[in-house]
Amino acid sequence: MSALHSAVTTVTHNIPWILSEPAIALIGLKCYNSLVYDFNITDVECLKYALSKGLGFGIVLGGSIVKVPQIMKIVRSGSARGLSLSAYILETASYAISLAYASRSRFPFSTYGENFFITIQNIIITLMILHYNKPKGSTYAGLGRSLSSSHTATRRRVVFGAAIIAASCLYLWNETLCPMSILAILQACTIPLSLLSKAPQILENHTNRSTGNLSAFAVFSALLGCLARLFTTKQEVNDPLIFWGFAGAALLNFVLVLQMLMFWRTTDEQFGSKHKLSGVAIADPGFGLAERKLD
Repeated sequence: MSALHSAVTTVTHNIPWILSEPAIALIGLKCYNSLVYDFNITDVECLKYALSKGLGFGIVLGGSIVKVPQIMKIVRSGSARGLSLSAYILETASYAISLAYASRSRFPFSTYGENFFITIQNIIITLMILHYNKPKGSTYAGLGRSLSSSHTATRRRVVFGAAIIAASCLYLWNETLCPMSILAILQACTIPLSLLSKAPQILENHTNRSTGNLSAFAVFSALLGCLARLFTTKQEVNDPLIFWGFAGAALLNFVLVLQMLMFWRTTDEQFGSKHKLSGVAIADPGFGLAERKLD
């Protein structure tokens, strides 16, 4: 064993700076010296820290593409059927608040970086839902006649949504308008907000007995990401507001995974025919309303 250790340390003592410097930046000089330079694989604390860092950057990398399949699915189908606008609004708000709280608290980027990418992707999906799920004029009960399916009305919806999102982001990152004391309260609110954000989508899936254009990759990745974040948060940040937010999100993401497994056989034709037989038109998932056909 000592011969093996000597052979390995001969290599680790001569690692070029171009490789050692990024490793030191990632896990710190203390853990680099212990795990790499001295090849001390029995250092449990440094092993846990290195694992946390590795998972953290893996989650950040995964978060940068996790919603891309969902975006592509909407673009290819030209429809956001089965996606709940209210769910995405709540989820985007939750991610944006958590992103502002973590960045302004100076947490390591590896502990929250995916929030940045997911927030951007969620904003894109939210605007796409506004674009593709057009109100159906007079058949759209309760929304008023001012909303029509015209291109002008659609553009107004998208521009208005983008303006609200921009104003919200400016507020969250402005230390004068939103001091840390207020932001901490908002972060605490993300726990119920995160739970509420999944509820419309879960109810939509249950009502339709279909997950529509919901991306399986996004759903499964979200669950795995939340589970990994429980470990990295406990290891590096140990902030209960962040930890329990991920715990609640993991629970409801697990429900969405179960629904994906239960309803994956439901095709578009079966979904449409079921609603025709029941006399109910397919609802605009953005508002979670069921509208009856008018004679």
